[in-house]
Amino acid sequence: MVLDLTSLINGRNSKIDFEYTIDTGTEQNDILPPEDVSFTAPVMVKGVVTNNAGYMALALTAKIDYQSHCARCLEDISGTFILEFNRTVAVSGTLQNQDNDEYVIVKNGFLDIDREIVEYLMLEFPTKLLCKEECAGLCSKCGKNLNFGACDCPKKKEIDPRLAILQKLLEND
Repeated sequence: MVLDLTSLINGRNSKIDFEYTIDTGTEQNDILPPEDVSFTAPVMVKGVVTNNAGYMALALTAKIDYQSHCARCLEDISGTFILEFNRTVAVSGTLQNQDNDEYVIVKNGFLDIDREIVEYLMLEFPTKLLCKEECAGLCSKCGKNLNFGACDCPKKKEIDPRLAILQKLLEND
């Protein structure tokens, strides 16, 4: 979405509220989910641009629904990722270094929000999703989901074969 901020820059308005959606998985916006994740709905964006005595700020929240598998136990999971985005707004030509990530740049009175959101969303979206923080995962021997109880595998501690010679030294003492 491209916002017209001329009324904000000229001082006619002190804030501009906005709300819209961004379609996912299209070439136009490049919101492509990470591997094994699917976005199930468009990105919902709601925010405000404010002008407080010449200091302009952008604050928005973006929400995206997803489906995937738990990285530890492989159970199906779904959820909503919420992204909080706050930046200072600067008019093009007023900054010495316009490549600073702390600012979003207004060009000719217009601000392209989508590019900023898509980039930040792709950086912040978790690389590993879990069904719950304390997920126990799967048994490395039998593959049982340890969230539903312990498995029947013997609890013998296996020693790395590269370190087995050290175990023999300990047994000789």
